[in-house]
Amino acid sequence: MQPILLSIFQRRNTILLALITSLVLSACALRNPFAKDSADKASPASGVVQVVKNEKLFGFVPIYRPDVQQGNFISQEMVAQLKKGMTKDQVRFLLGTPLLIDSFHENRWDYPFRLKNGEGQLTSSRVVVFFENDKVAKFEGGELPTEKDYLMRIAAPKK
Repeated sequence: MQPILLSIFQRRNTILLALITSLVLSACALRNPFAKDSADKASPASGVVQVVKNEKLFGFVPIYRPDVQQGNFISQEMVAQLKKGMTKDQVRFLLGTPLLIDSFHENRWDYPFRLKNGEGQLTSSRVVVFFENDKVAKFEGGELPTEKDYLMRIAAPKK
């Protein structure tokens, strides 16, 4: 009879430990990282978008969120140097390797950029360069930040 009671007691503790662990882990993931929030609804073609959201766990515990940067940062100064007639190598030297080169549209290079800091401030932009005969035919881009603005966003002291 003793081994059966010991087995039941151990099983109950294992289930209780698993339940507590799942509750703690689910509390850490209150916000779905794949859910679209109001900052993500803005079109990247519209230029720079800034939204600040201060989320807290249980309403009062601050949550650490790292800064996340995706893509190539393209500034107003860089686009000002981009001219029609430049070769693909010159564009690559000036703007960097494009994030997207579509194999079906080899004459189009996309440079999307997104920076979301831990406080929820979002900066996004998009530059598209079109080529004809391996030379720049035209380029498009929304409202782009200056290099000084970008440095202030990534190097500004945290609150």
